[in-house]
Amino acid sequence: MARLRVPRRTGRPRVTPDVILADKACTSRAIHRHLRRRGIRAVIPQPADQAAHRKRLGNRGGRPPGFDRDLYKQHNTVERCIKKLKQWRGLAIRYDKSATTYLAGLHLAAIFIWSAR
Repeated sequence: MARLRVPRRTGRPRVTPDVILADKACTSRAIHRHLRRRGIRAVIPQPADQAAHRKRLGNRGGRPPGFDRDLYKQHNTVERCIKKLKQWRGLAIRYDKSATTYLAGLHLAAIFIWSAR
């Protein structure tokens, strides 16, 4: 996260993203609370068991977390890209211990994937 930079039109680049897309496994209250404190919008689908429990509580169950279905569809694209990158054994197992060598391998894999399109 230290190298993450989100460019803006004016001023220095942002370090925090605007939106986080995550799986159903990341639906804990602690994660939502942390993201809310940092001003990051969370797009995380709610598991069926949590939704059923919330509805069973009635008024005490609270409001369901916001969810943007169209924005969450981009999550699938990112997951498929990571899957393609992990087909490169050196990236999946991380043979390269230095960050620069690993990043160079990541760039090479991305170039080969992009050129195969």
